[in-house]
Parts: sequence; C-alpha cells; structure tokens
Amino acid sequence: MSYDPEAAERVRRLLSGRDDVVERKMVGGLSFLVNGNMCCGVTGTALMVRVGADGREQALREPHVRLMEFAGRALAGFICVEPAGFAVDDALARWVQRGLDFVSGLPAKPVRTGK
Repeated sequence: MSYDPEAAERVRRLLSGRDDVVERKMVGGLSFLVNGNMCCGVTGTALMVRVGADGREQALREPHVRLMEFAGRALAGFICVEPAGFAVDDALARWVQRGLDFVSGLPAKPVRTGK
C-alpha cells in the first residue's frame, strides 16, 4: 500500500478538528473513516473521495477526476482526483467536504480495532 504522505497530511489537517475520524490503511492507500464509514483517503498520488453512486457521475464530469478502481474493478460511489485537481488547499477542502457530506447521511458503524 503506497500513498503520498504529503497529501495524506493535508487531508489529516483538514479533519484534525473532528473526534470521529479514524485512519486505516485499506484499498491500496490510507483511508479516513468518519463514524466508521470511509469518507476519503489517498492512494498513490490520488485523492479518493466517497461521493455515492448518485454523485459519482457528476464528479466524473469535473477535471482531473476518474473512476476509483481496486482489485481490477471500479468501486461504486468512489472517485479518484489526480493531484492537479486538489493542488490548492481550497480545492482539497471542497473534495473532502463532499466526502463528509456523503457519509454524514450514513448510519455510524463501529470501528474495528486490530486485524
């Protein structure tokens, strides 16, 4: 699992004021879970964001956005944003907020500890 530590730190700073965030290495990178639901993360150099099945098509029309693939298949409800799409802090904050907006409508899940 590889991910850009600088991008991960930028996401971490955005989420630092919350007490419901857990970091977990998963889906090929570092994921940020909010209330037990994957919200966003970093895989390779890309930002992964959970936008939901309904939000995915809209997000894919934006520059620097592609389907998120894992284990050879597209993950429904997730997209990846290439570095150019979140190079400035405002753009990163908007993408992370989209993930937060989506997971805020989901029921909380217990976070597993250990493996």
